[in-house]
Amino acid sequence: METHVFVKPDASAVAELVRKLCGDYGERAVTSAAVREHHGHGEGLADSALPDVVVFPQSNEEVAAIVRLCHLARVPVIAFGVGTSLEGHVAALYGGVCLDLTQMSRVLEVNVEDLDCRVQAGVTREQLNAELKGTGLFFPIDPGANATLGGMAATRASGTNAVRYGTMRENVLGLTVVAADGRIVRTGGRARKSSAGYDLTRLFVGAEGTLGVITEIQLRLYGLPEAIAAAVCQFPDLASAVNTVIAAMQTGIPVARIELLDDVQMDACIRHSKLEGFEAKPTLFFEFHGSPAGVREQSAAMQAISDELGGSAYQWAIQPEDRNRLWKARHAAYYAALALQPGTMGFATDACVPISRLADCILETKADIEKSGLTAPIVGHVGDGNFHLVILFDPNDAGQRERAEALAHGVSLRDRLAQARHVGSRARRSGRPHARGQARARSVQHHESGQDGATGLTTKALSQSRDESCGLLPTCTPSTSETRTIRHGRCAPGC
Repeated sequence: METHVFVKPDASAVAELVRKLCGDYGERAVTSAAVREHHGHGEGLADSALPDVVVFPQSNEEVAAIVRLCHLARVPVIAFGVGTSLEGHVAALYGGVCLDLTQMSRVLEVNVEDLDCRVQAGVTREQLNAELKGTGLFFPIDPGANATLGGMAATRASGTNAVRYGTMRENVLGLTVVAADGRIVRTGGRARKSSAGYDLTRLFVGAEGTLGVITEIQLRLYGLPEAIAAAVCQFPDLASAVNTVIAAMQTGIPVARIELLDDVQMDACIRHSKLEGFEAKPTLFFEFHGSPAGVREQSAAMQAISDELGGSAYQWAIQPEDRNRLWKARHAAYYAALALQPGTMGFATDACVPISRLADCILETKADIEKSGLTAPIVGHVGDGNFHLVILFDPNDAGQRERAEALAHGVSLRDRLAQARHVGSRARRSGRPHARGQARARSVQHHESGQDGATGLTTKALSQSRDESCGLLPTCTPSTSETRTIRHGRCAPGC
C-alpha cells in the first residue's frame, strides 16, 4: 500500500507562526520546555515528541483561526485534552502546534426532557456527570480516567459500560468540528434519526483528529437506574471465566458491566488497591442496572451460569461506596500492573474479537505471554470481546522492548477476524491491514487521500505514514499543500 512520508515543516515558517500565535494569544501561547514536554506524550509510553508551541483556545472561532494559520504555513496541528492517552496519540512527531482544549470546558445546554446535552470538547466525563446531578440523568461512557469528551469522541472511546450502553459512536448525536482548512463544520443534530445526506458525525467520531478538531459534542444521556448492584466472582482457571462471559452474552442477560481480570492482574489490584477478601485468581466483576426486580432476575441468571462453570459464590457490593471502591480498583488496573515491577514501563495493547473467538484468543495470548518471559496482566471489557494486555518491560533493555512489541503485534494478528480497536502503537499499525482486511485498508486510504473527486471533501490527501522509528501513532499526513495533520488524544487508562 502506497504511503506519503511527511516532511518536517520549514523551520523559518514554524518560527514565524510561533511569533504570530504568541502575539495573538499572549500568555495562552506557551513555548516553555516544561509545558511543551508535558504536551509531548500521554500517560502511556514516555517517548516524548514535543510541539513547537502550545496554545489554549477558548472558542470555536479561536480554534478555527489557529488551524487556518497552520494550514497556510503547512505546520501540523495536534489537539490535546488532558493527556490520558496510553498509546502515543498526542506526541508531536514533526513538531507543530498543540491545541490544548481544556479551557473550552463549558456545559452549553442540558435538555432533560429530550435526554441530551451539548458540551465543549474540554469538558471531562466526571465534570458532565457532576453537572447532571439533580436531573436524574447520567452519561454512562466510562473509559477509566477522567478523559475529556472531545478526546473520547475523537477516539471512539468505550469502557466498562459499553456492553450495556454502547460506545461513543452510539452516544454522539452531533458535532462541531474545525476542518483542516479552518472552516467550522456542524454535523448531526438533536433528532434521534435522519436519513438525509451523509452520516458525517460517524465519520469524525473515531477519526482520531485526522479529519478535524472536535470542539463541541451533542451527547445522548440516560436516566439513572432505579437499582444498581455489583458483584465479584472468582474462577479456578481463565477458560471458565471467559466461557461464563460467552454464555452470558449468548443468553442475552442485559448486564451493565462485565470485566475480566486474569490471576496476574487480580494479584496486582489486590496489592495496589487493597482489595480484601479476594484471591489472585481469574476474576469477573459484574454490575447490574434496572428495577430492583430486574436486578435480582439478572443476577440470578448470571449466577446460575457461573455456578455451572465453577465460579465462586458472589461477593456483593450494593452500597455506592462499596461499588465505587470496586470500580476504582478496576480503573486503576494499569497503575496496579506497573506497580508489580517498579521501574518498568507498560506497553498497552487493545484487541477486540468476535465473542465466539474470545476464549481461544485469550488462552492463546496467555500462552504467548509465558513464552515471551515478560509479565503482562490481562484485563478487558470481555462482554464486547475486548481485552487488553499491559506488557511490562525495562525501558533500558532494548531486547525486552523488542519482545514487548512482538507480543503486542501477535495479539493484533491472533485471528484474521480480530480487530485492533486502536492504531496507536507500531505493533498495531503494522497489523492493521491484516486485522481489517486489505480491501478495507485500501478503501480507507483512498478516502483519506481524497482520490474520489465526487466527494468534494476539503480534507484531501490524508494518508498513513509509517514512522517505524518511534512506535507511536502513525501521522496522518498531507501529500499536497491542501491540508494539515490534525490529531486528537486517546481516551484513558483502562478504556
